[in-house]
Amino acid sequence: MEKKRERTTESGLKTKVIEIKRVSKKTKGGNQIGFTALVAVGDENGGLGVALAKAKDVSSAIRKAVRRAEKLLVHLPLQGEEKTIPHALEIKYKATRLLLKPAPAGTGIIAGGAVRTTLEVSGVENMVAKIFGSRNRTAVAYAVFKAFQELAK
Repeated sequence: MEKKRERTTESGLKTKVIEIKRVSKKTKGGNQIGFTALVAVGDENGGLGVALAKAKDVSSAIRKAVRRAEKLLVHLPLQGEEKTIPHALEIKYKATRLLLKPAPAGTGIIAGGAVRTTLEVSGVENMVAKIFGSRNRTAVAYAVFKAFQELAK
């Protein structure tokens, strides 16, 4: 089970690292090793930003991803005391299909993996989600972000 790093930024936003990968590139001088960080940023009141960044070390990749995610922040008005989305939604992003359904108060977040992480950061408290197709964390996180963008319109 992976560790989820949770922090708050100077601007009061909550950040969670969804995934860190080690990547390498073959060059004439040998292997170039770097890291990618997938980060979700939210204000716990309907705001969500997701970004992926690469750098030579983990901490730089995380900082870079947080900066990018803050710039992409999307605000979604959450429904009443249930703190859920206004209506059910099916989103397709690359090979991932994602079904998001609003839930009554007291249900909690019934979702797994990257969906749960991104919803927790955004402040959603009651929702049911199901992933169809690819369960790749990057694609799933971006699918949730795409859903927030569509609901915010």
